[in-house]
This record gives sequence, C-alpha cells and structure tokens, in this order.
Amino acid sequence: MTTASPPPVSHPPVPPPSASPSSAAAPVHQRLAELTAATIVPLQQGYLADRSPAVAALARLRRGAGREAGELPDLWNLVDTGPLHTRTDGSRALSERELTGAENALHAALTLWAFHQQSRGTPMHCRHTRDRPRGLGAAVRRLMPADGVDEPVRKRLVRAGTAPNLVTLTQRLRDLVALLRRDDIPLDYALLAGQLYTWQWPDGPAAVRRSWGRSFHELARAAAASEENTTMDSHTDKDAS
Repeated sequence: MTTASPPPVSHPPVPPPSASPSSAAAPVHQRLAELTAATIVPLQQGYLADRSPAVAALARLRRGAGREAGELPDLWNLVDTGPLHTRTDGSRALSERELTGAENALHAALTLWAFHQQSRGTPMHCRHTRDRPRGLGAAVRRLMPADGVDEPVRKRLVRAGTAPNLVTLTQRLRDLVALLRRDDIPLDYALLAGQLYTWQWPDGPAAVRRSWGRSFHELARAAAASEENTTMDSHTDKDAS
C-alpha cells in the first residue's frame, strides 16, 4: 500500500530588499511624527550648544506660533516639507488633502516647540516612552500638585480640546506651552504633530481628546509603577542583606 506524499508547503513571497513593508504601511501621522523629530532634534542640539544658525532658525520659527502655515514668507524656506512629497521605501504618494493637513500640523508643531524652547537650557522636545510619558495630557498634569487637580489649568486643556479649527487649537496650545516653558516641562512634539494631523480629519478631534485624556492619567500610572518597583527593590535589598 502506497502512502500519499504530503502536499507541498507554500511560503509567502519574500519582499525584495528594496521594499520595506513597515515603511509602506506607515500611516501619514507616523511619517509626519518621524519628520518632525528629524527636524527638531538637530535644531535643538544646535540651540543648546549656542550655534548661531540654530539660534536664528528658532527665533524665526517662534514668530509663527499660533499663526497659519504659509502666513509668514520668512518660514517658507525654513520648514522643509520635501520628505512629505517624496516616495521612499515603497511609501505611497500623499493626496493633496493629506499633504495640506501634514504641512499644517508640521508648521504648528515646529513653531510651538520653538516658542517652548526659547531661553530654556534643557531640551523641551523629549520623546514619549511608557516609563516617561511626554504626551500633552501628561505634561499638563505635571503642572499640577501631585495630590490634587488645578482646575484653571485643567480647563485650559479642555478648552484646547474643544477648539473649532486647527488655528484656534494652536493658539490655545500656545497658552499651555507658555505654562510648560515656565516650569521647564518637556513635551513630545513628534507625537503632538501626529495628533494635530489627526485632528483635521472627521472624528479626529474626538480621537485626539481621548488620547490627551489617557495621557493625563498615564503620568499617575507611571509614577505608581515606579514607586512599586522602588519598593520591590528595597525589599529585595533587605532580603539580600
């Protein structure tokens, strides 16, 4: 009696080296966040090192905070939106509406960061991590006492969340950023840029508000986890002694 041979096993095709599935699948807000970080980081490093070109660029960007993209011709050659128009690593071309939204969000994030970084000796753009939340909600929470809520500050965040359009939102965020600058509280501007892009789409404001709300409470969770880890380490040290 003969035994039937098993059917051949089919394997998914391997993409060529030039193709990057992760890049091809990257949503616009993620591409925008990466561009924002790539733009801010060298400027921030230059500014903190007191390099003249970076100091001058920051001063120019700062004047655009709370204003529409394209309103100041002085910024046209300073904010490089070229990567948004370029198809790389298999990424698709953006539609006109996507490009406009991305350019508006990039302008808002860069100019708000420049306003935030003004006269500060430490980085005001810091990347968000689980252990160190740097979202807008977490940053606003840091303005408040650990054991209570500052209602006037909380209302500023709520008011920003109910802005009718991006320009008004940016103006209200500028007021919050002024408080963050006063207390040297950093913010992830790459994350914010992606959120400002999302804001401009249907149902976007509601999604961004939810994100800010989670971020507001995320700081307390991170602090509790840190305290728990510290307690466990302390007990471990006692047991080992």
